[in-house]
Amino acid sequence: MGNSGLMLGKYSVGIGDRFAHQGKAQLQACMQALTNGVEVIPVWNKSNREHTIIGSEPSSVRQEADAAVKALHWEKPYFCDADHITLQTVELFFAPCDFYTIDVADSIGQSSSVTSIESFVKRHPELLGSVQLELVDEVFEITPERLKQTAQKFLAAVKKAGEVYRKIASAKGTGNFIAEISMDETDRAQSPAELLIILAAIAGEGIPLQTIAPKFSGRFNKGVDYMGDVEQFEREMTLDVAAIAYAVRQYGLPQNLKLSVHSGSDKFSIYPAIHTTMKRFDAGVHLKTAGTTWLEELIGLAEAGGSGLALAKEIYSQAFAHRDDLCAPYATVIDIDPAKLPFPNDVRGWSSGQYTSALRHVPGATAYNRSFRQLLHVGFKIAANMRTRYLDLLDANEAVIARNVTENLFDRHIAPVFLGCKA
Repeated sequence: MGNSGLMLGKYSVGIGDRFAHQGKAQLQACMQALTNGVEVIPVWNKSNREHTIIGSEPSSVRQEADAAVKALHWEKPYFCDADHITLQTVELFFAPCDFYTIDVADSIGQSSSVTSIESFVKRHPELLGSVQLELVDEVFEITPERLKQTAQKFLAAVKKAGEVYRKIASAKGTGNFIAEISMDETDRAQSPAELLIILAAIAGEGIPLQTIAPKFSGRFNKGVDYMGDVEQFEREMTLDVAAIAYAVRQYGLPQNLKLSVHSGSDKFSIYPAIHTTMKRFDAGVHLKTAGTTWLEELIGLAEAGGSGLALAKEIYSQAFAHRDDLCAPYATVIDIDPAKLPFPNDVRGWSSGQYTSALRHVPGATAYNRSFRQLLHVGFKIAANMRTRYLDLLDANEAVIARNVTENLFDRHIAPVFLGCKA
C-alpha cells in the first residue's frame, strides 16, 4: 500500500473556523511555529453539520485557506478537511477538499456476516497468541475469541470506511487526498489491541489512511480540559503508537500513519503526555482544535467593548434561553452545570474584563467558567442567525480578534503540544 501522492506532514493541526474569517490569524500561529523551528501543517476543517447550521458551503473553507496562504506567503503544504463525512454527505466535499475524515462511529457494533468474520480471523494468524510490540516492552495476548469479538464489533465499520474511501478515490483519484478514519464518537474507548486489529482490517480493505482517530479513555468535552486519568491516557497513547508502528511494518500501511486527537481543543492536562510520547517514539500527531476560534471571536468582540461587547452579551443571553436545543446535538461531549451558568441579567452588567475572563480558558484562572464556555461553544448557531450583524462586527474588530485567535492557537495549543512549552 505504502505512501503515494499527497502526504500529511509529521505534525499537523486541525483548525476549524465556523464563520471563515480567521484564516490568516490561524495560519499566523503555524508561521510562529515555523519560526520556532517546528513545521506544523494547517488543516482547515468544517463538518457538514456545521455547514448546515451556519448556511455555508464547503467551498468557503477552500476559499478562506487559499486566501490566507496567498496573503501570508505560506510555502508549506496545507489542506482542507471534509470533517466527519459519511457516504451520504461526501459528494458535497469532492471539489474543495483534499483531506477526508471518514466517520464510521455509527457503524461500530453493526453485525457482519459469519463468513466475513471467519475469513478475517483465518487471514490473520499473526494476531493470535502473543503479539510483541517492538517500540515498547509490551506483549498483547490475543485469544481466538477476542479476535473474533473485535472483528464482530469493528469489521462493519471498516467495510463502511472502505466504501466511502473508494467513492472519494473514484472522484478524486488515488493519491490525490489524505484519508483519516474517525472512531472517536462512540461509547467506549478502543484498547490498543483492538486498534491493532482494526488497522489489520483497514489494510485488508485497501485504505491507505494517514491518520486514525480512536476514542481514548476519559472525556474529551468540547473546548474545555480533559477529564480523566492522565497517566492512563499516556499509557494508551504509547501503546497506540506502538500498535501503529507494528501495523505499518506488518501490513504495509503508509509510513507516516499517525494518531489523530479529536476534540483536542484545550486539553491542556494531556498536552505534556502527547509531547513526551511523540518525542519518545519520534511519532507524529494530528491535533484537532475545531471550535475554539469562534470563542476567540467572542472574546475579541468583548475585549473591543462598545457594540462588540453588547453583541457578545446578547449572544450569551440567547444561548441561555435556547440552551436545551443548542446542547442536544452535543450532549455526549459537553458537561454543563446549570447552577454555574450566570443569569443573562447579570451578564448584561459585566465589564469587558469580566466577560473575557469568564470565557477565556487560562488554566488556574479563578474567573474562568467552564460551563459558560461550553454553552457558548455550542451557541454559534445564535451568531449564525444574526449573520450580517455578527460578520460586520468581526470585520470592524479584526485586529483585536486576530490577535486573540493567533495567541490562543499558538500559545495554548501548538506550543505545548509540538514545542513542549507550558500552556
